[in-house]
Amino acid sequence: MREPLPETPAAVCVGEAMIMLAGETGVPLADVESFRRSVGGAECNVAGGLAALGIATGWISRLGDDGFGAHVLRDLQGRGVEVGGVELDPDRPTALYAKESRDGRTRMHYYRTGSAAAAMDPAFLDRPAVQKRLANAELVHTTGITVAISDSAAQMVEQLAAQPRNYLLSVDLNWRPVLWRDKDPEPLWRVLRAADVVLIGADEALVFAGTNDPAELHERLGRGCTLVVKNDAHTALVLEPDGRRTEVPALTVDVVEPVGAGDAFAAGFLAGTLQGLPMKQRLRLGHLNAAAVLTVPEDHAAPLELGVRERLLTCSDEEWAATKVGVA
Repeated sequence: MREPLPETPAAVCVGEAMIMLAGETGVPLADVESFRRSVGGAECNVAGGLAALGIATGWISRLGDDGFGAHVLRDLQGRGVEVGGVELDPDRPTALYAKESRDGRTRMHYYRTGSAAAAMDPAFLDRPAVQKRLANAELVHTTGITVAISDSAAQMVEQLAAQPRNYLLSVDLNWRPVLWRDKDPEPLWRVLRAADVVLIGADEALVFAGTNDPAELHERLGRGCTLVVKNDAHTALVLEPDGRRTEVPALTVDVVEPVGAGDAFAAGFLAGTLQGLPMKQRLRLGHLNAAAVLTVPEDHAAPLELGVRERLLTCSDEEWAATKVGVA
């Protein structure tokens, strides 16, 4: 029997979760007869990834008081995530998205307008259950998606970033152009500039900021954060506030499905941060966690076996470069 999860976890993820409905590979969405159900969403993916790596982790959000919401709670609790800070909404639904995989490409169809998560607002942070968890956290993680899903959610994240805190604030850009259509991205810039750790994909940085040069991005963020720039299957690098730069190449992976790999990388890097690992090992743990997700069709996966992780975290650069992660 699983032991009760702590109500004051070391890491807290704030943001939406969604039901993911995956259609049959190669079949147009209009012709899909049945779907495979799982749970997705950037912040809950990171929460599950942190918990799988042994970090006491909680997830804070709002869900519809419906069957999908109940499934999300069961799924996260089953993965070791504490969910006592979640609020159920009797009127708004749990968001969902459908995954369509055709011709080697994956397309997402989102149904999140008017969702329970989109109704998060600054007052949500004042709830005793939320305050308790934030007050005792060592790290709080959120993403640009939560800033984008509604004006009230953006105001909530801005308040989270602006209020006095004893924890590290981590923000993954997770730029979604469709969510920002006809919106001013300045609130997201303010949140990023207030963060202690910022994770950005090089491709999305080019669209969002007009540059993917790490030094220029660090300058625009005020140089006060630890900036992690991920360049897909090639490399990931860190620029620290004191200017130190660390870079680690990605592993060679037999990719089944790319969705969720960025969240897995974030979970690995943040777990390494909380564990006090050297920066090089934090990046390696991010790559290892992403590799595990890349080899499955879901948005999350169990991390590589502990012995394998420990060996690769400390192996030589030559051994790291020669490592290949295949489909189990």
